[in-house]
Amino acid sequence: MTRRLAEVAKKVGVSEATVSRVLNGKPGVSDATREAVLTALDVLGYERPSRLRGERGRLVGLVLPELQNPIFPAFAEVVGGALAQQGFTPVLCTRTVGGVSEADYVDLLLQQHVSGIVFAGGLYAQGNASHTHYERVRERGLPIVLVNAAVEHLRFPQVSCDDVAAAEMALAHLLALGHRRVGILLGSPDHVPSRRKLAAFRAFAEEKGLELAPEQVEHALFSIEGGHAAAARLVRRGVTGIACASDVLALGAIRAARRAGLSVPGDVSVVGYDDSALMNCADPPLTTVRQPIEAMGRAAVELLVSQIRAGAVPGDELLFEPELVVRSSTGPAPADPA
Repeated sequence: MTRRLAEVAKKVGVSEATVSRVLNGKPGVSDATREAVLTALDVLGYERPSRLRGERGRLVGLVLPELQNPIFPAFAEVVGGALAQQGFTPVLCTRTVGGVSEADYVDLLLQQHVSGIVFAGGLYAQGNASHTHYERVRERGLPIVLVNAAVEHLRFPQVSCDDVAAAEMALAHLLALGHRRVGILLGSPDHVPSRRKLAAFRAFAEEKGLELAPEQVEHALFSIEGGHAAAARLVRRGVTGIACASDVLALGAIRAARRAGLSVPGDVSVVGYDDSALMNCADPPLTTVRQPIEAMGRAAVELLVSQIRAGAVPGDELLFEPELVVRSSTGPAPADPA
C-alpha cells in the first residue's frame, strides 16, 4: 500500500496524503487532481478500489453462455435497458465452444475496471465446473449478481425463478390431462436448477401417488440435439408426457416423438420451460412454464447497482414465481391399449 501511494504520488506530482484521500473517497481534492490520481493508478497497473471503478466508463459486464437459445438474448435486452436507465453501459460477453471462456471474460472485464458483473446461465450453476474465476472476483470485492441457482459455496446475490414451483406446475398440468407415465428431461446431473427441479418432481409425484422410476428421468445438453437423443430414449420406454427443463430441450423432444412415428400431442405431450421467443410459433405451439425474464432482469440490475452505490450485499436468494402457459403441445393422455 505504501509503495503504491509513493509511486502514484510521484507520477502525479502530489503528496501521498492526497493520493490516500482520493483512494478513500475523502473530500478536499479537486476534480482535476482526483482524475489524475485515478489515471495514474490505471497507467501503473494498480487496481482501483471497488467504490471508484464506476468512475471509469461505468461499465458493467453481462456474461452469457450463448445467444442461440432465445432466452439469453431476451435477458440481455432487459438487463441492457435497465443498466442504461441507471447510467451504466453493458459489455456483452458470450462464451463460444473452443473460444473465449467464462474465466477469460472475467479477466478481460477486470482489466477494464468494470463496476460489476451480471452472470446468467454460467458455470456457477455446474457443480463439477471450475469456480476459481468467481473467487477472483470475490477477492477484488467486485459487485456481481447470479441469475438462477448457484452451487452452495458461492454466496453471491442471486435472482432465480422458483424451480420447485415450475416443476410442480408442469407435472400437475400433465397429471390433470390424465398422464400417469411421465418422463422428465433435465440438464446435466450437476446442474443446480435441474437438481432442484428433479427433487421437486419426485416430491410432487410421491404426494400424488405417482411412480417416478429412474428410467423415466433423462439428462442432456441444453440443445435440440441433446433433447432429441434423450427424449428418444424416454419415448421408447413408453412415456406419454415429457416435462423438460428448457424450451430447446422440448423442441428436441417433439422431434424425437415424430421421428418415432408418434404425434404431439396425440401420443406424447411435451411441456417446456422458459417461454422463449417464438415458442407460440412452434409446430405445435409449445406449452411451457414461463420465466418472468422482465422482472428478474430488472431485479438483477437493482441488486447490482445497490452494491455498487452503497456496498449493500443481500444474502437471500430472490425467487420469482413462474407461470404455466398452455398451448397445443399438450393434450389428454392416449387411451391405454389394454
